[in-house]
Amino acid sequence: MIRRPLGNTGLQVSALGFGAGPVGSPELSESEAEALLKGVLDAGINLLDTAPSYGQSEERIGRALQGRRQDFVLSTKCGYGVPGVEDWTGPCITQGIDLALRRLRTDFLDVVHFHSCPVEVLERPGVVDALRHAVQQGKVRVAAYSGESAPLSWALHSGAFGSVQTSVNVFDQKVLDWALPLAREKGIGVIAKRPLGNAPWRHAERPSAPDVATYWDRMRAMGLETGGMDWSELALRFAAFAPGVASCIVGTTRLENLQRNVHALEKGPLPEAMVERIRGAFRQHDHGWEGLI
Repeated sequence: MIRRPLGNTGLQVSALGFGAGPVGSPELSESEAEALLKGVLDAGINLLDTAPSYGQSEERIGRALQGRRQDFVLSTKCGYGVPGVEDWTGPCITQGIDLALRRLRTDFLDVVHFHSCPVEVLERPGVVDALRHAVQQGKVRVAAYSGESAPLSWALHSGAFGSVQTSVNVFDQKVLDWALPLAREKGIGVIAKRPLGNAPWRHAERPSAPDVATYWDRMRAMGLETGGMDWSELALRFAAFAPGVASCIVGTTRLENLQRNVHALEKGPLPEAMVERIRGAFRQHDHGWEGLI
């Protein structure tokens, strides 16, 4: 598995990361979750991305991967969900990080993202300072932001964050023209979320979920041909090798899907002509197609 620097953070991350949301599902047994997490590391993937809103994900990572902390880069989110504390306040950030440390059974968190909050929250007194203080204390290695559009721009220009997470996929390309070049210029790492664009090609008719429906509409408008390549492979290789992307995170509950994604990335970047067709189709049909949170 290719390892790349996460900006200037000093962290090296696998080109394919694991979105650990599915690990928290109650439909997955404890033993299945443990086998999946260990399989992720054994496949050479070293970036695990979780959040307190992902069910039992943090707790299961903490239990299943005890003794292997040196084998992975741990990314989580904060800003909400602390009992008895108002969301998006300094105390919520501070206490949320402490709770995550306990749930994940670790002394430090590699990357902690503000989870898709708007600009007015980022500008609220004490919020960014609380995350910075956690970095100064050694509880967090890298302060980060996850989101799109104006808040992402604020985060990239603020000097407060060493890494960002944003949507990068065939149907969500806006950041390729402004955010990723800016991040490279400033030495800020980039983790691509939604690299498969919620796989809208699985649906013969417009799906009911709003985010999937949006990507389905864009897919239909763009009218792309895959040239016989599997859609998942095309999408993953496009996102993973987009200039400036350090890692792209994909979640699954099945190790065979994970292995298929690993093998897809082993093929390297898409042919340049194919990338240009994909980029051209997006530009031609982009009618205010902003990034999806």
